[in-house]
Amino acid sequence: MHFELRLLQRCWFIAGPTAVGKTTLAIEIATRLGAEILSLDSMSLYRGMDIGTAKPSAEEQQRIPHHLVDILDPHEGCDVANYVELAHQAAMEIDARGKIPLFAGGTGLYLRSILRGVFVGPSADPEFRSKVEEEADGQPPGYLHEKLRSVDPASAVRLHPNDQRRLIRALEVYHVTGRPASVLQTQQPLPAADRPRHVYWLEPPRDWLYDRINRRVDAMIAEGLVDEVRALLARPDGIGSTARQALGYKEIIDHLDGRCTLDEAITAIKTRTRQFAKRQHTWFRNLEECTPIAVIPDESPSELADRLVALA
Repeated sequence: MHFELRLLQRCWFIAGPTAVGKTTLAIEIATRLGAEILSLDSMSLYRGMDIGTAKPSAEEQQRIPHHLVDILDPHEGCDVANYVELAHQAAMEIDARGKIPLFAGGTGLYLRSILRGVFVGPSADPEFRSKVEEEADGQPPGYLHEKLRSVDPASAVRLHPNDQRRLIRALEVYHVTGRPASVLQTQQPLPAADRPRHVYWLEPPRDWLYDRINRRVDAMIAEGLVDEVRALLARPDGIGSTARQALGYKEIIDHLDGRCTLDEAITAIKTRTRQFAKRQHTWFRNLEECTPIAVIPDESPSELADRLVALA
């Protein structure tokens, strides 16, 4: 699955680590460009996951049309190929209205897949998946991560040790094809002349970002994240394995299941979110299509938007 070249070159992309201020900045830029915003966030797809994903508010979504938000129930799955297909359709519709598609978010795999296309991979092997899940039951944390490291160290570096779904998929690809997923997934960038010009990632000072992360987590708890997770768990279809792995949700589920106190869950959310932001930084820095944009702590979103639009 590839974006049409003409459409891709029309798009703008604002990427960056969590809590850097992408949502507000995207709205400011969309106002200036006459754009509509497409979420580049794997968890904003899910209905009912509002607080923990820092989803754009109803007022923000009224101000500028947003797409790829609240399109799935939490028990459903969505792989990168599904996302790119949905994103392509939404971007075509925005373009047909004479608007600019503006992607904003922090899921690096989604960004790379839009820019370079998607490796679909072999079909699922349910028997293998069940066998690996049973094998991992009762094993110490990190068991699947170590197993993957032995056959596909590059994928193991990229994946979080707790991301069981993606760890099993990488093991499955190796089992079915005999080759590491990291080798098969190596899509090359377009020639420089064909790439979209406006692919930016926000690079903030680390201490400034970590302080914002800590304060955001405290605000999410105050806004009712625990009750939001409790409501998700009470849904008739529950919450699926993909949504369960979302930062903040996994830790609160552990708390509600009695595996940790609320204070321990909050500490874990802050720690893992900072770790996630560090991985995002590495991902965007290594994506050659991306232009880094230094975030100046005292600069307002409006001023930063002016600076970016001036690059057009």
